[in-house]
Amino acid sequence: MSEQIRASAPRRIFIDKQSPKAFHALVQASEAVSATAATAGLERTTVELINVRVSQVNRCAYCLDLHTGKALRAGESPQRLGVLTAWQDTEVFTPVERAALGLAEATTDPTNADAQASAYEAAREILSEDQISAAIWVAITIGAFNRVSIMSGHPVQAPRGARATPEHH
Repeated sequence: MSEQIRASAPRRIFIDKQSPKAFHALVQASEAVSATAATAGLERTTVELINVRVSQVNRCAYCLDLHTGKALRAGESPQRLGVLTAWQDTEVFTPVERAALGLAEATTDPTNADAQASAYEAAREILSEDQISAAIWVAITIGAFNRVSIMSGHPVQAPRGARATPEHH
């Protein structure tokens, strides 16, 4: 967004702060989904890959920043995060991760019935029903958080001491 457009845009309401009870309910749902995913046997890195991929599809900068950090802390590699947008064109993701990512993308675009059918078919060959359910719930939950952050205009801050814009070589 250009500075001129940003300056003329009305300040957004941080709906998480404006309606804390509703946001707290979403946080509680997310905690239940995380527990469901762990019980189903989905690795934390797989959950974070779903969070990052759905946030990429939804273009939520705030959630991308947050969940990229969480993925790295959970042991995810920078290489795999770097190629996540093209996950289908790589060999770096496991069959479980690929099935979960397919479900996540299909969940994020509920209008594409063919993608849903294909993702479900692929997932049924790899994942248990509990894992399928958990992966879909993770995608639904991060999608809701994406919308909270997008509609609130949550900013992404540069780390302290870091430049906001990189030098060009």
